[in-house]
Amino acid sequence: MSSKDSAGETNDKPGYGAWKTAVTMLQDAKPPHIPEGASGMTILVEWPPGDPGTPPHRHSGPAFGYVLEGEVRFELEGEPERVVKAGETFWEPGGDVIHYQDGNARTDARCRFIVTMLCAPDQPMLTLVDEEELAQRAHLRAPRPVD
Repeated sequence: MSSKDSAGETNDKPGYGAWKTAVTMLQDAKPPHIPEGASGMTILVEWPPGDPGTPPHRHSGPAFGYVLEGEVRFELEGEPERVVKAGETFWEPGGDVIHYQDGNARTDARCRFIVTMLCAPDQPMLTLVDEEELAQRAHLRAPRPVD
């Protein structure tokens, strides 16, 4: 015997409609720009306990991440530092925005996260920011936490 789902579609096959409950929205971000001719790249990052991560840098396009294991210390220019835990997401707009931190927030466990980036053609995946530029843009960095 066939039955109909809420859209009025016949569901007489085993497992029909299961995809509707298999999908969970984790993040819905609206990046300000996507570089013309961008390519997509997905990377896996694995930091050992206490690793500070990549030095301050920027990406040519937006980046979207998901923490698989552990906790990531995450900080973008103009935003306070925060910790993103396993099962949580993060994103950054790319372009001119400096990404200050992406290191392991824990000293007793590793962290692993996946990042999908939209990269501008003929641009590196990331570009490190030098000390001179960091000093020039210091006023754009959110106040540092007090230990």
